[in-house]
Amino acid sequence: MVAVRRQCAVREEDVLSADKEGNCDETEPKSTNYKGDDVQGIVWRNVILMILLHSASIYSLFLIPVARPLTLAWSYVYFLITALGVTAGAHRLWSHRSYKAKLPLRVFLVAANCMAFQNDIFEWSRDHRVHHKYSETNADPHNARRGFFFAHIGWLFVRKHRDVIEKGRKLDTSDLLADPVVVFQRRYYKTLVLVMCFLVPTLVPWYFWGESLWNSYFLASILRYTVSLNVTWLVNSAAHMYGNRPYDITINPRENSFVTLGAIGEGFHNFHHTFPFDYSASEFGFRFNPTTCFINLMCWLGLASDCKKASAEMVQARKCRTGEGTS
Repeated sequence: MVAVRRQCAVREEDVLSADKEGNCDETEPKSTNYKGDDVQGIVWRNVILMILLHSASIYSLFLIPVARPLTLAWSYVYFLITALGVTAGAHRLWSHRSYKAKLPLRVFLVAANCMAFQNDIFEWSRDHRVHHKYSETNADPHNARRGFFFAHIGWLFVRKHRDVIEKGRKLDTSDLLADPVVVFQRRYYKTLVLVMCFLVPTLVPWYFWGESLWNSYFLASILRYTVSLNVTWLVNSAAHMYGNRPYDITINPRENSFVTLGAIGEGFHNFHHTFPFDYSASEFGFRFNPTTCFINLMCWLGLASDCKKASAEMVQARKCRTGEGTS
């Protein structure tokens, strides 16, 4: 653990250069609030696919009692790896550059991210940087000011607002395109998703312990995928609407314990939007933050390094200046 603390020490020069490395300094004026006359066409394909997916996942629940215990355990482990592909991968590594990862770890996180099937890392990271820089405006892909449903899933049912596209084009994403594993995933994304999100989780239980393909598909693929989508979406919806704001009361994101539980450490959202460069995405990294524990383990194994962390003094000063109870 000494090695972990050494590698994850605060680097003030990295903190000061946060905006240059994709950490989306939240200083942009928030003047472009949503207007009802900004019409966005409905993407009926997404509407139909999500209805079918969620209907199938409800059916999957009835298969749990008849599935083999190993299949249920496999589904849960696959869910955790899937979540890491988003939290430790697309989010903390590629969107915010909050730590550095060697090639083997980046390859693992790309594979895990393909299990998640939430757009490729380039598009996910670009849109997430826009979300931070223009949070709760027209340029925010899942603007929570438009209501819980829109922030949770409704934003996928309509075409991107023109401001999201315009602002996204202006962001510097050269660091993403300079990473060969990100480029590889983007080039072969559809094939990789088919294999990692659907084929592998279905075939493993069938081949290794004789589970039926039917149970394997609906539990390890459909139900696991649907749950992973919704816990990610809760960060966009619930964590922007419900909870306290101990670090910055002037922004919408909240600390939400329920979301933290489901999204393996991503629910400390008021902290994260206040200090987006922090690799732990929370003040208390080991207070149920499995993603932080995973990154620390990778540091100990020598696969990750240069973790950025907001100092205790920085956090306390911000609490005193903008936290709840200061207005």
